[in-house]
Parts: sequence; structure tokens; C-alpha cells
Amino acid sequence: MKIPSFYFGAPKKTMDQSVIYKEKEEFKEVHWVLKNAHSNKFYEFSFEMTEFPNIRILKIGNLKEIGLSFDQNKISGTPTVNNVYHLEIEFYHIGDEKNVDVKKVDLFVNADPKVLWKNIPGDENDVFYKPDETSYKGRFSDKKIVVTSKRGRSHAHEGKFREDDFAVSELPADWSMISVSDGAGSAQLAREGSRLATASINAFFDSKEVLDEIENNVRILYTGEYSQEATSEAHQKIIRLLYQGVLYTYETLNKTAAENSIVINDLNATLIFALVKKLSFGYVLLTFGVGDCPVNLINADFSEVKLLNKMDVGEFSGGTRFITMKEIFNDQISTRFGITRVDDFSYLVLMTDGIYDPKFSTENKLENMESWKTFFDDLAGNNDDSAKVDFINDTDIDVQLSVWTDFWSRGNHDDRTLAIIY
Repeated sequence: MKIPSFYFGAPKKTMDQSVIYKEKEEFKEVHWVLKNAHSNKFYEFSFEMTEFPNIRILKIGNLKEIGLSFDQNKISGTPTVNNVYHLEIEFYHIGDEKNVDVKKVDLFVNADPKVLWKNIPGDENDVFYKPDETSYKGRFSDKKIVVTSKRGRSHAHEGKFREDDFAVSELPADWSMISVSDGAGSAQLAREGSRLATASINAFFDSKEVLDEIENNVRILYTGEYSQEATSEAHQKIIRLLYQGVLYTYETLNKTAAENSIVINDLNATLIFALVKKLSFGYVLLTFGVGDCPVNLINADFSEVKLLNKMDVGEFSGGTRFITMKEIFNDQISTRFGITRVDDFSYLVLMTDGIYDPKFSTENKLENMESWKTFFDDLAGNNDDSAKVDFINDTDIDVQLSVWTDFWSRGNHDDRTLAIIY
């Protein structure tokens, strides 16, 4: 008796369909948890398909409305709105390509933490009004400078003013000066204190007579043509002139307090500055610091960093000091001044704690070269926002730095001021 040919094929067909059904069901039932996304932040998730070699994902529905796309088993893109999205994964088995099935998964897009903060403008009618942010770029000695000062999210949320400030000056005889101040959060008019501190210290040194005297003593100090006694005396004279500038700033703040019927503590603010000139024997940097803001110098080949000022931080420092405190004008004030000579340098950086708290964490890292390499790598665009500050193609470097300083750091929402000479 002849056996029909279909008799031999039936069992194989039945077995193949059962395997296909089984593998499709296993794919359906596997519990996939997609990592959470965040609105306005790039997202990427790859489906691990090694356990399902015969399953192919055709497409994923509902992605376009989120701002995402799907390609080669990977979801990517930047979600625009926070929500819970129900995704439909359309898939098929390579043994049965015509029958497309659906697997459902959820994607949670969390809110961008930045948008949860209000941005209430400061009162423009206030007698001590200042803009919420400001930036500057220009020449500094034979180098360039870029500075930005931005109101922190904590102040913006409450409609308060930016309390940081800075001043940049091109002074007589090719001297250049940058000063930075951080107004105390507890002081009623700290915003005016920081403005006055930077403006007045720069104004004091905007004097050819003062600068000529400083330079004459700098030459005695570094030309190598004078006795040890003469160089020691020149060093003291430079410190004395810097001291007079700091005292002038204190007196300006004290006078302003009296004129406005307030106490000087209402103007509490820190102060750092760098007075710089390139001479035949190298760059001379005259620095000062009171409070918790640093002045850092990075050498020419980016292998060493120096902190050029004394910082009032740490468990035993007695708390932050301010330029408004008369007690800083004591026998120890000379330790607050620095006189530095170098052949060249790559960067001179001044900043407030709104920058170094999130980027350096602790003050001792301000003198750690690896921490500075990480910092400049961040400035180069290696950050969550891909915000880049380009020191080569620097046409709009002030805008770039302003964008960069808007970085998100949980718990760090203070005013941010950053000045870089490069």
C-alpha cells in the first residue's frame, strides 16, 4: 500500500509551529524593566536579545510622541515631557514572519529637576537691583579672560537677587585685574556688598601712581640686581600697597553702610583678586583672599596647580571671613597676600563656592591636579548636558561659559561665578 506524502510532513509542521508558539510566548512573558528616562536628557536603552535568537523586534509604537526612536534593538533620543508611557513592542518569529505579535512595556519619564525650580526675576525697581546674570570676555594682559556670574536656583526660586559679583579692569601701564566676591546669604544687602567690594578694589588700583610704585618694587624683587635687604624691603612695600587697597575697600563699605543707615554686616561679602602684569622676567601675579573663594594658577604644561590665596574654610578656621570684618586687619593679614612670578601659565582661575562645591567637593581637591584635569574635561563637554567651553574657537565663549554654569548638581543651588584667564 502506498502511503500519502503528506503523512511524512505533518509531524514536522506541527513540531515547528509548537516551537514557534513557545518561543513567542516566552518573549511575551519575560519581564522587562526599562530604565527610567528624564525629560530633556538624552536617553538610551538596548534590548538584550541573546536569549531570543529567533525573535525580531519590528518596531515600537508610541515612541514618536515621547521624542524617542527605535533602531537595531535600541531606543534612543531626548524625551520632552515627563509621564508614564505604555509602549507596544511589535515582534515576529523568523519561522513565521507574517504573523506579528505585540508585547507591552512601560517607560517612566521623570521630570527634569530643573523645571521644578521657579525662575522669578529680581525686582528691577529695587534701589540695589542687579541683573540675574552677567558675563564678560576680553583681553587680560597678553592673554584672554572670560567670566560669568549667575544667580543660583535657590535665589531664583524665591525671586531674590544674585549675591555674587566680579569686576575686570585693564589698568594703566599694561596691568590687568580681576576681582570676585560672594555676598553672604545671611546679609540683608550682600548683593551690594559684593558689587562694592569688587568695584572699589579695582578702582583703587586704577592709578598709574600706585601701579608704578608696585612695579618699581616688583623689579627690585625679581631682576636679581639688588641685595637681600633691598628685595626684602621691596616685598614689604608691595604688601603694604596691596593692604592699602584692601583697607580702602573696607572703608568704602563702611561709609556706604553709614550713608544708608545700616550696619556694615548687612554688606558682608568675601573678596579675592589677582593683579597681573607680564614683564621681561615673566608674569607677576599679586593676589589676595578673604573668605572661602579660591584663586588657582595652573602651570604652562598643565602638570601643576597652586592655590594663590588663603581660604577661610575648615573646622578650625572659625567660619568664613568677610571683607567687612575689621578684625581681619590684624598682624596676620599679610598671610592673605600673595606675590607670584612665573615664566608662563595655562590658566588662572577664580571662582565662588557655587562652582567648587559641586565640582571639587572638598577644598583640598583645589590643589589636586587630577581634580583640575577632571574639571577642564567637564568644561570640554564631558558632562550630562554636553555643554562645551571652547578655549580655541572662542568667539562666543562668554555664552558657552554661561550655558555650562547652568549645570545640575543635586543640593548645590548657590550663585555661581567663574573667571578663567587663558
